[in-house]
Amino acid sequence: PTQLYVAPWGKDTWPGTLDRPFATPARAQQAVRAQAPRMTSDLVVNLRGGTYHLKAPLRMSQAAGDSGRGGHRVVYQAYGYGTPRQERVTISGGRQISRWRPDPRLKGFWRADAGGLETRQLYVEDRRATRLTRDGAGFPGTLKATRTGYVTTSAVPRTWRNPGDMEFVYRSGYLEGRCGVAGVSASGRLTTVTMDQPCWDLAQQLYGGTELLEAPTSVENTPSFAPKPGSWYLDRSRPGHHELLYFPRAGEDMRRAQVVAPELESLVTGTGRPGRPLHDIGFRGLTFAYATWRAPSEPAGFASAWSMYLRPGKRDDAQLLTVPGTVAFRTAERITFEGNRFTHLGAQALEFSENSSYNVVDGNVISDVSDGGILMGVVPPDQKGTNRGNRITNNWIHHTGAEYHAASGIWDTATRETTIAHNQVNDVPYSGILSGPGDDLRGIMRRNRILDNRVFATNRLLEDGGGIYLRGEQGTSFADGAVIGGNAVTDSKYGEWNVGIYTDDSTNWVTVDRNTVYNYVASIGGCS
Repeated sequence: PTQLYVAPWGKDTWPGTLDRPFATPARAQQAVRAQAPRMTSDLVVNLRGGTYHLKAPLRMSQAAGDSGRGGHRVVYQAYGYGTPRQERVTISGGRQISRWRPDPRLKGFWRADAGGLETRQLYVEDRRATRLTRDGAGFPGTLKATRTGYVTTSAVPRTWRNPGDMEFVYRSGYLEGRCGVAGVSASGRLTTVTMDQPCWDLAQQLYGGTELLEAPTSVENTPSFAPKPGSWYLDRSRPGHHELLYFPRAGEDMRRAQVVAPELESLVTGTGRPGRPLHDIGFRGLTFAYATWRAPSEPAGFASAWSMYLRPGKRDDAQLLTVPGTVAFRTAERITFEGNRFTHLGAQALEFSENSSYNVVDGNVISDVSDGGILMGVVPPDQKGTNRGNRITNNWIHHTGAEYHAASGIWDTATRETTIAHNQVNDVPYSGILSGPGDDLRGIMRRNRILDNRVFATNRLLEDGGGIYLRGEQGTSFADGAVIGGNAVTDSKYGEWNVGIYTDDSTNWVTVDRNTVYNYVASIGGCS
């Protein structure tokens, strides 16, 4: 293969050789585009060990010339990949936060300047910090949902600092969403909490009225709450001069601690167009880390179910969207992800959608992401598409759904001839492997296989799902339907209703054969 090199100590004015490497992946991408038309072998970009702080996502497209040519591939990999001397490489969308100082007004808190930072996550010493949170509404008295928010007999909400930053979280069954607070006002003995619009209307539409909204599961994001170790808050009261507040865990010295705030919402994207997909690109041995996703902070909030959420449509009807992948390829073929790590991300980890076929996701580790692990297929708002012959194999997906809990470790939304095999999925808040679209899209799914996976400790927080959960029409007969075989699905006694292998919601043409399922609340079965 033709070799290019990138190193943190390199220079983008250098030629990209081993002894004079480029400094940034973006510069190496320019060199790839220049050389690709003359490819006579694979073109390999070797990234030397270290962290590459992206100023913008690495955007690839067929039109710009990022694809391999002539049956050859472009490969981005950690230097020494596959050898004992492989170097550790991180592609980061975050920035270091330093110069922490004790807060003069809030005992125990430390404060740092953050400029115009907008983020929903913070990581201290490589651990996810949690936003300041209180369970339930957090105050005495009655709380009644209204057309615009709440009315309560409690005066406590009047004491909240910066209520416009706060979010109410709602959870029930397989549903979980959140809406922001627009303001708090007083009228005699009553307190009015006005919620963000259009989020409040969208939540009522999705959840069938106000019943679920009457009792918030928790309220987040105000310094008015008593802190727990490892909790934080972004003070945005001075535009352009934001400050981070953090309440340290035991043993953390904020004068020396490594603190990273994610800024970018995506790290790598790839797009083709109908009939001309982006193709033949590989990623090996890289860590994708430190990205946020800010959509839930918008006035439309996060009225959601599974990994889908509502936004106002062009007409009166709301539009259903899907939490995007931090690394996302759309209309792409023969893209491979091998031996990578995805961690500290604010949305889903990896997405293939919009007519993406023959892609391979093999041997990766995905953990500590805010939503799901791998998303593949016809993704809302799309209602049609052909995603064929993709393979998801030998991956370890665990402790996902860290922030948006109605997420699955692997979600095959609507594909054909997909193989999901030899993966381990464990310790997730909702379903382990989900096969089927959000809406009942008929005539799309054919010959999918979910084989020899190890799934355990699913539905740790949300129920009405399963270790392997199927819905919708999976074919036209048993000959071209789905096969669920050789899986071990165990150890999930959480909640009142989660099922080892669950054929739900008009599931048709599925063969469930030679699996081991035990120690679930509902061991095996379901409904159709």
